[in-house]
Amino acid sequence: MAQYRVGRLQQEIQKEVDDILLKRVRDPRVKGVTITGVEATGDLQQATIYYSILSDDKKEQENVQRGLDKATGLIRGELGHRLSIYVTPEIHFERDQSIQYGSKIDQMINDLNKKE
Repeated sequence: MAQYRVGRLQQEIQKEVDDILLKRVRDPRVKGVTITGVEATGDLQQATIYYSILSDDKKEQENVQRGLDKATGLIRGELGHRLSIYVTPEIHFERDQSIQYGSKIDQMINDLNKKE
């Protein structure tokens, strides 16, 4: 039962953070960020929010991470108002590597097909 609640809360956090980034955060560094997933601890005290961006530029990735880190307080406050839970989890942003990894695998397969 608790796992079901955690799953629902993760989906709600993902939806709300995406909305907050679009409507409330005015930092230009976080424009174009897509929230790809959320992992919350079983006690709902901490949540890791995974995001992706289109750019492969290291400097751009660092700027986005700094922008998200700076907006963490605003995002957590907004989550507290929007979610009906007793304690708002501490949030941490982490870049999702799976999309870039999948793109790399796809490129390798295309290269192999071209050689044949």
